[in-house]
Amino acid sequence: MSLQAKLDAFKADFEAGKPPYNVPPAVIETMRRATAELIASGAARQALKAGEKIPAFTLADPEGNAVSSTDLLAKGPLVITFYRGVWCPYCNMELQALQEALPQLQALGANLIAISPQNPVNSRKSVRQNKLSFPILSDPGNEVAAAFGLRFALPDYLVDLYASLKNDLPSFNGDPSWTLPMPARFVVGQDGTILYAEVNPDYTRRPEPADMLPALRRAAGATAA
Repeated sequence: MSLQAKLDAFKADFEAGKPPYNVPPAVIETMRRATAELIASGAARQALKAGEKIPAFTLADPEGNAVSSTDLLAKGPLVITFYRGVWCPYCNMELQALQEALPQLQALGANLIAISPQNPVNSRKSVRQNKLSFPILSDPGNEVAAAFGLRFALPDYLVDLYASLKNDLPSFNGDPSWTLPMPARFVVGQDGTILYAEVNPDYTRRPEPADMLPALRRAAGATAA
């Protein structure tokens, strides 16, 4: 089953109010409103695109080690996925799909990292629960996400909803700002140029891992040449 098919199946059960979430219709309507407004805002058009250069960054992995984009790119192409957090089931399913695809990415010489505003404790939880062998880097305040054009502030009514659901982003992230990254995935060549970019203001929509492979094959070919 494709990643999007899994996401669609989960979404159908979630919006039908099935266990374990048992979500009432009013909550679903509020989430749909927020997603529709983010799409309509055109925020995704501000994100970095294929052909542009990424900003260099250094972030901490779950064990507190500094990870540099410059060092990673010196080793080969880089796949970057922006991850909202351990509380997001859609994001967790995407990470699991990327983990399954990791051998293909590595065979093409690529490294894979996820970037999340959540604190290292929650990143360790994400790695453990999703059985990941790639790191989740902590992006305090979504500063790197902002440099990629992905950071947005949750509207007040969505903040109220999240708080009522005990989805306390300031606690998850160690940051009071109530901001998130739009889910996004990038393939970056060794010179820092983006070869593939997919940004989703609708967090229930994610590209398939296989969608990146043509860009990675081009990058591998350029490296071999």
